Amino acid sequence: MRITVRITGLCLMLAALSCSQGQLTSGDGHKYNGSYSGNNLNHIAFPVGGLGAGMICIEGTGAVSHVSVWNQPDVFNEPAMFSAISVKGLENGAKVLEGPVPDHKIFGRPRSARGAPGATYGLPRFDNAEFTARFPFATVKLQDDDIPLEISIQAWSPFIPLDPDNSSLPCGAFEYTFTNRGNTTMEAVYSFNSVNFMSQPECRNLIKPYNNGFILSSLPTGEKPQAQGDFAFFTDDNSTIVNHCWFRGSWWDPLTMAWKHVAEADPVAADPVAENAPGASLYVPFTLKPGETRTVRLMMAWYVPNTTIRTGEEVKTPQPACDGTAGCCDTKYHRPWYASRFKTVNALAGYWSWNYDELKAGSTLFSDALYNSTLPDEVNEAVTANLTILKSPTVLRQYDGRLWAWEGCNDQSGCCSGSCTHVWNYAQAISHLFPSLERSLRETEFLVSQDASGHQTFRSALPIRPVGHSFHAAADGQLGGIMKVYREWRISGDDEWLKKMYPYLKQNIDYCISLWDPREHGVLEEPHHNTYDVEFWGPDGMCTSFYLGALKAFTTIGGYLGEDVSRYSALLDSGVKTIETDLYDGEYFFQKIQVDGLSSPSPLELSQKSVRAGYSDEARELLLEEGPKYQYGKGCLSDGIIGMWMAKVCGINEEIIDDEKVESHLVAVHKYNYKADLSNHANPQRPTYAMKHEGGLVLCTWPKGGALSLPFVYSNEVWTGIEYQVAAHLMFFGQNEKGLDIVRACRDRYDGTARNPFDEYECGHWYARAMSSYSMIQALTGVNYDAVTKTLYIDSKVGDDFDSFFSCQSGWGNVGMEKGKPYVRMARGTIDVEKCVVTGEDFPVAELKMQ
Repeated sequence: MRITVRITGLCLMLAALSCSQGQLTSGDGHKYNGSYSGNNLNHIAFPVGGLGAGMICIEGTGAVSHVSVWNQPDVFNEPAMFSAISVKGLENGAKVLEGPVPDHKIFGRPRSARGAPGATYGLPRFDNAEFTARFPFATVKLQDDDIPLEISIQAWSPFIPLDPDNSSLPCGAFEYTFTNRGNTTMEAVYSFNSVNFMSQPECRNLIKPYNNGFILSSLPTGEKPQAQGDFAFFTDDNSTIVNHCWFRGSWWDPLTMAWKHVAEADPVAADPVAENAPGASLYVPFTLKPGETRTVRLMMAWYVPNTTIRTGEEVKTPQPACDGTAGCCDTKYHRPWYASRFKTVNALAGYWSWNYDELKAGSTLFSDALYNSTLPDEVNEAVTANLTILKSPTVLRQYDGRLWAWEGCNDQSGCCSGSCTHVWNYAQAISHLFPSLERSLRETEFLVSQDASGHQTFRSALPIRPVGHSFHAAADGQLGGIMKVYREWRISGDDEWLKKMYPYLKQNIDYCISLWDPREHGVLEEPHHNTYDVEFWGPDGMCTSFYLGALKAFTTIGGYLGEDVSRYSALLDSGVKTIETDLYDGEYFFQKIQVDGLSSPSPLELSQKSVRAGYSDEARELLLEEGPKYQYGKGCLSDGIIGMWMAKVCGINEEIIDDEKVESHLVAVHKYNYKADLSNHANPQRPTYAMKHEGGLVLCTWPKGGALSLPFVYSNEVWTGIEYQVAAHLMFFGQNEKGLDIVRACRDRYDGTARNPFDEYECGHWYARAMSSYSMIQALTGVNYDAVTKTLYIDSKVGDDFDSFFSCQSGWGNVGMEKGKPYVRMARGTIDVEKCVVTGEDFPVAELKMQ
C-alpha cells in the first residue's frame, strides 16, 4: 500500500526567506500557518474526533493525550498507549513513534513525584519531530540517526462542511508512513500497544476481538449504564497479528513484557481472556526495499452511549409529558447523537472502515480549499486553529441531533453550560460550515428556552427541554439572537423557517424593550446583564449597539413579511441619534452610568440576584462615591461597539450607526487597549491569558480618566475571542495592519512554547468565543452570499487578487478575484447567483467566472 502525504506549506518550513507572507513568532521559529519544532512542540495537542462526539489529541511529538471519550473532557488523561517501530538488525532499531518527551511532563504533573509510574516516558523515542496542521489533518515527521527511515504520522477525523453527521462520528485515524531511504532491504514490525484505559470500577473490564484489532471495553455489572464504554483499535491489513492480553503480573510486568516483544520485533498472538486483561497489542510486519514506502492505517472508534449529564434550572410547574418532538428530549440524561445512529461499537467501526476512503477524500477536499486561501498567514492560522473547538468536548450533539455546547472545558468537566448565548454570539464558524446545526441553536433559544413573556434563559438545558427563568436575561445574548436569526435566514433562504420564528422574535424584542428600554428612548437604560457576568447600569455603547442591530434586523424581517414595524423603526432612529450624540465622546463610545430615574430596584437589591455582586460595607461606600460596582463608564471598551460587528457578520449590509464614528472607536481601541508588551500592565483578575512580555488587547482602559475603583470584573484581562472580533471589525474598515497587530499578538502567545496553539482558553479550554476568528475571512474579503436575493457580495480589503475559502447553504469551495474580476470555484455543491455586487457596484453575472 502506498500513500503520498502532501505537506501543504512546505516552503514555510524549508525556504523561509522565499515565502511572501510568513512571519516569525517567538520560540524556536514557528511561522504563522507553518510547522512547529523544538520548544514549539511543547504544548501542542490537536483534537481528533467528531463534532459532539468526544476526542483524543495527537501531540506535537506524535503522542496521544487528552483522551476525552466519556462525553466530557479529561485533559490530563494520557494512558499508556503508543505506536512503535522495530527494525530488525539495527542496534537501536526499536523506538516509540514519537519525538522527545516535553520537559514539562517530567516534573509538576500528577504522579510526577512518584516518577510517573506506568507512563511510557522511559521508552526510547526519536530525536527529532516536526508538526504541521492542515485542519482536520495533522502531520508529524520523525527523524533519528539510528533508523534510516523517513517516517510521518497523519492524524485525522472526518470534517466535511454541510455533512454534519459524517463530521460527528466518534472516530479517528493515524496513518504511519515509512519510506526506506537506505540502500538495503529492511524488515520491520509496526505495533500499537495500549493498556485498557476504558476500564471502570465495579465493571467487567475486558479486551474483545475485532477484525485486525481489538476493543477495549467496560461492561457495567449493576445499575451504572453510564459506565458502558468501548474503544476499538484496528487496521485494514489482514496480516495484522493481535495480542489480546498482555502478560499478567504485578508491578510493571505487563508494560515491561509488552516492550520486550516490541524491542525484539517479536509479534505475539494471544486470544482474548474472560476479563481483566491489562492491555493489548497489534503488530503489522512488513519489508521495505530501498525507495519503497509502506503505510499502516491505525483506525479507532469509540462508543459511550450513556451519561449522567443533566444541566439547566428545573421548571417548577408541572410540564406536559414529553414525546421527544415538542422541543424537549425524552431522555433524563444526555445521550450522544451517535448512539441513535449506531447501536454498537462494531457497527460504528464497520461504517468507519467501509467509508474511510470517501470520508478522507471529502475531508481532504475541504482542507485543500481552506488552505488555498491567500489571506495573511496569521489570519489563516487563527481561523483554522480554532476550528478544533468543534472537535473538542466543548460541543455536544444530543440524541436527536440538535447541537448544545458548553462555553469551554474544565480539566474534567464542561465549563459554563447551555450554549450560552452571550458567548456563542461571537462564534461565526458553524453558521457557515453546518447551517442546519446553527439553526438548531436558534430553535432551542427561541422555541424552548424562551417563555411566554419573551424572557430567554441564556443557558439552555441539557437534555434540551423547557428551562427555569429565575435569573436575568442577557441583553447581548438575547438581542444578538435576533441578528443571528436574520443571519440564518439569509444563509438558508428559507422563508418558511423565518415565518415560524417571527412570532418568537417579536415576543423577544418586545420583552427587551419593556425590560431595558421602557421609556422607549432607543437605548438600554435599565440594568442589563451581559457577557461580563455583571449588569451595566445606564446606556452604554456595547449593549446599545446590540439593541440597534437587533432593531435593524427585526424591522427588515418584519417589513419583508408585511408586518407593521413602525414602532421599532422609530426606536431605531431614536437610538441611533442618542448613541451618536450622548454616548460618543468624539473618539469612542462609552457608558453613562445611571441609577436615578430608573424602574429597577436599587443596586443593593438587584445585587442579590447577580453573580457574586453583593455589597460589603466597603462596597457600599464606593456605591455612594462612584455608583454601582462593575461598570465601565468613561472607559474605552474593546467590545464597545460590538453590535455593529455583529450586524456585519450577520449580513446586514446597511449602515446603522455612522461608520466614521464606528471606525474611530475601533482605531481608539487599537490605540489605547492594544499592548505590545504587558509586563507593566496590572491584572489582578485572571492573568495567564496574556502576561509578562507578551502582547494582547486589554478589554478596557481609561485613557481620559474616570477609572473606577472596581470596574467590571474582567476589565484587565485579554480574551482571544474579543481580540479577533476587534481585529475583524478593523479589517471591515480596511484597517488591516491594526487588525493584524492584534492577531499576531494573539497567535504569538499560542506558539506552542507555553500554550497549546489549538486550545485558546478563556473560562475553559477550547473556548467558543475564539471562533470569532472565522469572521476575519468575511472582513478581509467582503464575501457574503445572500440566499434570499441570490446575491454574491465581494468587498475586498486585500486587493484585486485573492483567493479565500467560502461556504454557504448549498455548497462550498473558494471565492476570489483575479485582476479585479470575481470568480467562484465550488468544490462541492452549487451556488445560484442571480446578482453580483463588487465593492458596492453591480457586476455583470454573465462575466462572473464559475470554475
